[in-house]
Amino acid sequence: MTDEHRDAIEQVWDGVVATARRTAADGLVVGTSGNVSARVGDIVLVTPSGVPYDRLGPADVVGVDLDGRQVLGDLAPTSELPLHLAVYRGSGAAAVVHTHAVHATAVSTLVTEVPLIHYAAAMLGGPVRTAPYALYGTRELADNMLAALRDRTGCLLRNHGTVTHGSTLDEAYDRTAQLEWMCRLWLTASSVPGHRPALLTPAQLRDVQEALKGYGQPG
Repeated sequence: MTDEHRDAIEQVWDGVVATARRTAADGLVVGTSGNVSARVGDIVLVTPSGVPYDRLGPADVVGVDLDGRQVLGDLAPTSELPLHLAVYRGSGAAAVVHTHAVHATAVSTLVTEVPLIHYAAAMLGGPVRTAPYALYGTRELADNMLAALRDRTGCLLRNHGTVTHGSTLDEAYDRTAQLEWMCRLWLTASSVPGHRPALLTPAQLRDVQEALKGYGQPG
């Protein structure tokens, strides 16, 4: 391993740990639930199983190859490793965030697709689907997730939580936060007695997707 590659791994691992701590600080996970990963070349850096995020440091790096063989560290990787690897094999993602966010998990028990309550759905590629339930850590769960993620950057896992991916850890995390907010919004609007929330049409969402192509700062 070259010094440059080692430096890149150290930098990305710091980002993985910081993002994992952020999910806890923002209430998207409790205890050691949820997990975060990022890809550096052919190595996936992933949070370890059962270790509180505030105890992780530079020496605790955990890395596997795309076949799941551990190549870095002594701590065992998260039990949800198949889920993370499935995303990397099936997309150009560089980061994955998995949480047990309360509102999103609640919505996962109610619908097969998050209602179009807000145009934030466009930031996730379109209407967010709910993957059918399967036991955590299994290939079945990973396969169900991949189907729900088709042409999307985020999905719900029924009775379980959320998965989002992105080209950076910040992007993956932001999509998780947007998804949780959108689910909370729908639950709040749906709870008003005698009223049903207005929803966007697919055509209105497509308009937003077109508008977002020019969003942000130039260059």
